[in-house]
Amino acid sequence: MHWRTNLGADGFLMLTLDRAGESANSLGRAVLEELATLLERVAIEPPKGLILRSGKPGGFIVGADLREFEQFARKGQVQDAIRRGHRAFDMLAALPCPTVSAIHGACMGGGTEISLACRWRVASNDPKTRIGLPEVMLGIQPGWGGSARLPHLVGAPAAFDMMLTGRALSASAARAIGLVDAVCDEAALIDTAKKLLARRAPRPLKQRLLAWATNLWPARQVLAPTIRRQVARRADPKHYPAPFAMIDLWRRQGGSVRAMLRAEPRAVERLAATSTAQNLVRVYFLQEALKAQGAKDGHGIARVHVVGAGVMGGDIAAWCALQGFEVSLQDRELRFVQPALDRAQELFARRLKTEARIAAARARLVADVEGARVPEADLVIEAIFENAEAKQSLYASIEPRLKPGALLVSNTSSIPLAVLREKLTDPSRFAGLHYFNPVAQMPLVEIVRHDALSPEAARRLAGFVRAIDKLPVLVAPSPGFLVNRILMPYMLEAATAWAEGIPGAAIDRAAKSFGMPMGPIELIDTVGLDVAASVARILAPFLGLDLPKGLDGSVDAGRRGKKDGQGLYAWKDGRPVKPDVPKGYVPPADLAERLVLPMVNEAVACLGDGVVDNADLLDAGVIFGTGFAPFRGGPIQYVRQTGADAMRSRLEALAAKYGPRFKPKGGWDRVG
Repeated sequence: MHWRTNLGADGFLMLTLDRAGESANSLGRAVLEELATLLERVAIEPPKGLILRSGKPGGFIVGADLREFEQFARKGQVQDAIRRGHRAFDMLAALPCPTVSAIHGACMGGGTEISLACRWRVASNDPKTRIGLPEVMLGIQPGWGGSARLPHLVGAPAAFDMMLTGRALSASAARAIGLVDAVCDEAALIDTAKKLLARRAPRPLKQRLLAWATNLWPARQVLAPTIRRQVARRADPKHYPAPFAMIDLWRRQGGSVRAMLRAEPRAVERLAATSTAQNLVRVYFLQEALKAQGAKDGHGIARVHVVGAGVMGGDIAAWCALQGFEVSLQDRELRFVQPALDRAQELFARRLKTEARIAAARARLVADVEGARVPEADLVIEAIFENAEAKQSLYASIEPRLKPGALLVSNTSSIPLAVLREKLTDPSRFAGLHYFNPVAQMPLVEIVRHDALSPEAARRLAGFVRAIDKLPVLVAPSPGFLVNRILMPYMLEAATAWAEGIPGAAIDRAAKSFGMPMGPIELIDTVGLDVAASVARILAPFLGLDLPKGLDGSVDAGRRGKKDGQGLYAWKDGRPVKPDVPKGYVPPADLAERLVLPMVNEAVACLGDGVVDNADLLDAGVIFGTGFAPFRGGPIQYVRQTGADAMRSRLEALAAKYGPRFKPKGGWDRVG
C-alpha cells in the first residue's frame, strides 16, 4: 500500500515511500510494518545496493504520524510503537548491501532517523530541504534511533546542538557536520545516490575520530554537565524535562549505539506521560488547526501595496516580498521609506543567503511615495499611526482607486472596525489584518471580521496569511481583538506592580518562572512605552482597569523603551540592562499569579464573548500571539488542568487583597 520497489538493470533496488491517502509521508504503524516485511525479503536476496526515496514531490518524510502517537500515549502503548520503529530501522541498518537515503524536502524526526539507519545520505540543495530531529519541541526525545546513532555519526556536540534545539539544517549545513555525505541538485539526486552506493572509502578520519572521542565515558562525564548548564539557561527542567532527560541518558548509556537503542523506548515512554509532552503535542495540533483556517492557493493575491513605512508597515512589506509577492511601499517622502528598505535588505540577506535570491527579493519590493501602484494591487494594507480620522481620510483617497476584487485591510491594533469602515463605500472587502512585532519572528496574524465583511474576502485573507507563511486566526471585532485584549491586563498589572516599587527584574523573573518567554516589564519596553500607553488608553476603560504610572500617557521623549535605548530599563546593544534585585529582597509570593491570572481571566471572558469560535482556537491564538507558556497548552487548557473552581477561588482571593480588577469575569461557565 505505501511502499514501491523497483529493481533496476544496474542491480540497485529503489525503495519508494508514497503513503496512501496522504499528501505527505509520515511513519505510522502500517507503514513501518510494511517496511519490515519488505526488508525481510531484501535481506534474503540482497540487491547490489538500496536507495530509499520519497514518492511525494513536496518532501521526504515529515516524521512519525502524530495522530497515532497521541493515541498510543493515551493508551500507554508508546513503548510498543517505539519498538516497532526500532525493528524496521534495525533491519535496514543490518542489510548486507550498502544503503543510501535520497533526501529532498522536509526530512524530520522519523525521516531523519530512517536516514541515519542507512549507510549513506544524499540531499538536494533545494531551500525546501531541511533535516532535523524536532522531538524535543514535542516534549520527548528522538526514539527511533536518533539519539543513539546521531552522536556516533557526527560527534556529540553537533548531535546535541540539533537534538536539544529541534533546529532543522539545510543540506549544506548537514553536509558540514557529516550528517549528509553529498549535496546535489534535485535532478541529480538518484545518480549521486548510486555513486555513493558504489563508494568503498570510509568517512573522513577527522569525523570518525570526533565521533569516537566525544562518546567515550570520560568525555560524556565532562560534556554532559556543560551541555546541561547551557540548556538550563534557556529552559527550566521542571517545565521542559525532555532535553535534560536526553542528556542524562546519553551520559549513562551513550558509549554504544546498542545500549542507547535499548534505553530509548523506556525514555520516550516516560517523557510522553508528562503533562509537558501532552500539552506540546496538543500545541502541534493547534498549529495545524490554524493552518487549516486558510489554503495557500486560490486567494488571488499577487501584488501588495503597503501604506505606512514605519517599523510595522515596513516589516510587513519586507516579509511579503520575502515570500514571493510583488510589493510597493508608500509613505509621505522617500526619506521615510528608505529605512524600511534598508531593514528589508538585512532580512533578505539573513534569510535567503545567496546573492541571486537576495536580488530577486529586493527587486520585488519598491518604494511608491505617490501611491501610483494602488490601482494594480490585489491587497492594500494600511499601517499608519493609530488615529481613526487619519485612517478614514486615507481610505477615502484609496478606495475609489482600488480595482475590482481588491481587498483593503488595516493593521490597527485597537481601533474598532465599525469606526474605521464608517465612510467606506464597500465595507464587504475591508477587514483588519493585525500583525505582531517583530513581523519576521511572530507567527500569528489576526484576521479581524465585522458583520459587513464578505465570507469570500475572509477566505482570501486567510489564504494570503498562509501564503506568507503565517498562522491566521479569525477574530471578532472586540476591543483589542484577541491577543492585545488578553495581553493588556498582564502588562497593566506588571506596570502596577512596578509603580508599587517591586523591582522590574523581580517582576520579569516571576513571569518567566511561570513559563512566559519574556517578562512583562521587558515586553513593555520592547513594544514601546508610547505604543503600550496608546493601546492601554483605548483598552483600559473596556477592561475596567486603571492606567498605572508609566502607562498613563506621560511618556517622556527619548524614553520610549528599546527603540530609544531607555524606557523602564536602559537598553544596550538591543538588550535590557536590568538593575539587580536589592540584596535580601523577597518578592510577594503571589506575584506570578498577579501577573498571569488577569490574562487567564480575560481569556475566559473572550471565550464567553465569542471573540474566536472555540477554546482550541483561543489557546492557539494566545500561544502563537503572546508566547503563553506552550508547555501549559494555552490559557483555557491551563484552567482545565488546574481546575476552574480552584482558579476562580484564586481570583477571588486576589480581588479581596488587591481590588476588584481580579474579580472573575463572565465566561467561566464555558470552561469545562
